[in-house]
Amino acid sequence: MRTNGTGIMEGEVKDEKGGIGALLGSCGAVFWPGMMIFGFPGIAGQHWTQAFGVDRAAIGQTLFFVLAGTGIFMYLTGRWQARIGHARVTALGAILCAFSTWILGGASSMGVVYGCSFLIGVSSAFVYIPTLTVVQFWHPQRRGFATGMVSMVFGLSAALMSPVLTSLLLYWGYASTTRMVSLFSLGTGLLAAWFVRMPRTPPLEPKHAPIAGMIQGMTVREALQTKAFWLLWFTWVLAGAGGIAMVTLSTAFGHSMGLGVRESVLLLTAFNITNGLGRYLSGHVSDRIGRNRTMSVTFLAAGCAYGLFSSVEGLLVWSILAALVGLAFGTLFAVSAPLASDCFGMKHFGAIFGLVFTAYGFVAGPFGPWLSGHVLDATGGRFDQVFGYLGVSFFTAAVLIWFVKKPHRANMASRGSGKDRAPGTTPSGTYFLV
Repeated sequence: MRTNGTGIMEGEVKDEKGGIGALLGSCGAVFWPGMMIFGFPGIAGQHWTQAFGVDRAAIGQTLFFVLAGTGIFMYLTGRWQARIGHARVTALGAILCAFSTWILGGASSMGVVYGCSFLIGVSSAFVYIPTLTVVQFWHPQRRGFATGMVSMVFGLSAALMSPVLTSLLLYWGYASTTRMVSLFSLGTGLLAAWFVRMPRTPPLEPKHAPIAGMIQGMTVREALQTKAFWLLWFTWVLAGAGGIAMVTLSTAFGHSMGLGVRESVLLLTAFNITNGLGRYLSGHVSDRIGRNRTMSVTFLAAGCAYGLFSSVEGLLVWSILAALVGLAFGTLFAVSAPLASDCFGMKHFGAIFGLVFTAYGFVAGPFGPWLSGHVLDATGGRFDQVFGYLGVSFFTAAVLIWFVKKPHRANMASRGSGKDRAPGTTPSGTYFLV
């Protein structure tokens, strides 16, 4: 058998039942990395502050290292998955997440915490790109639904586990809790990785036309020459910063308003519930009303929520506002992947989406959690200033995402000289910049 360049074997027949297994396996694979990213820093932040005597900027910097690890390895993962297999890359991510969590349980300084945070970010890249790629091939006509399901579990895991881990930290202690999480993540992650496999489909058969069509697409170089790529990239900078900052800001804001540990965690839980459940909803809705419209509306809602945070009072109201930010953040994750494949195709989806993710990894982290922590320390805890610039970030992202459109490819009469090429094309037949 020979491959068609995407990991699909020609001449073999697709097992329809495998689509359910691939979807469930992908959801299981992203569960623990999602919890460690979106839930654990907010829960363990108070422990790190007391144990190592650090300020809020130092706690926020843990997410900078998470995102740096994610950003560096997202593109590489997109290339590696086609070479060594999606299941193997996912299994490697499960092992790395478990190892990092185990070491984190015995951390003796913030330096160790930062190193483990970086590795957890790497592990999330190893599981996220293969799972998103696989489920889109298994469900080509409902890609928003499929990516929304995976993204839902990625975000919802923190909402499910944050109250549990908070109780375990209070009764078992920090070291025992983190090492228990390490063992659970290793077992479930390796089991789930076995199901993260591409469908084996003869691409020329009519009944498999949707998958065959997905094999086409831009190269990485062609994608980088489009305005669509860069508009999506800057959207990830702005909306990514506004979303990920809430992971640490939610509990810190609760403490500043006199809430106890359990009440403050409710803000983080509200954020993560919509960050998770909203991903399924927004992914499904985007299949019906469009990707751009879905993302723009939720970004506008999040911008308004940040603007209202400092002018209202009450745990319930704050929880609702945090939930709106979580909904926008979840929508960014759930809908960006099918939007990217709409624009650039699936042939090089992993590598292209990995490059989009560098915006989140390298810029959103410093612009969100890290900068917000410094502003709070410099202003004596003025949350209104932090929420103000994060709200503007979401408003700007709502405008940018509206203009992300599928680039048009001109029909070329020849790949020869400029005289023979159709107007508007380059020698390689790249896409118009629209």
